Amino acid sequence: MARNVLGTALADCSRDPLTGWLRDGCCNTGPGDTGLHLVCVRVTDAFLAFSRAHGNDLSTPHPEFGFPGLKAGDQWCLCVLRWKEALEAGCAPQVVLEATHMSTIEFVDLADLQAHAATTDAS
Repeated sequence: MARNVLGTALADCSRDPLTGWLRDGCCNTGPGDTGLHLVCVRVTDAFLAFSRAHGNDLSTPHPEFGFPGLKAGDQWCLCVLRWKEALEAGCAPQVVLEATHMSTIEFVDLADLQAHAATTDAS
C-alpha cells in the first residue's frame, strides 16, 4: 500500500476530474511515469497561467483524451518537478499532504510542502 508524505496510507486526490498517472484518483506512480505525478495539488488561476506559460496547458479541455481541463479549486496529481518549479517562481499551488505520495520528499523538502498545505477539503 502506498504511503503519503505524512507516513500514512495514501488518500485519494481527485475522482472528478479523475487524476493520477494510473487514472485511479490517487497520486500513485508506476512504470513509464517519467514525470513523477506525485503531488496532489489544489490548482489556482495563477498556477494554471504559470503552467501554461511553461508549456503545460492544464486548463484547456482535451475530450479526445478524457481530460476536461482544470479550473481553480480542482485537485490534480502534479509532476513533482513542476511543483518545485512553481515553488521557486512563487506560485506553487496548495498541497493536499494526505494525498501526496511519499516519494515526493526525495525531490522537495517536507517543510516546503507543509508550508503550502491545503487547509480545507475541496471535494
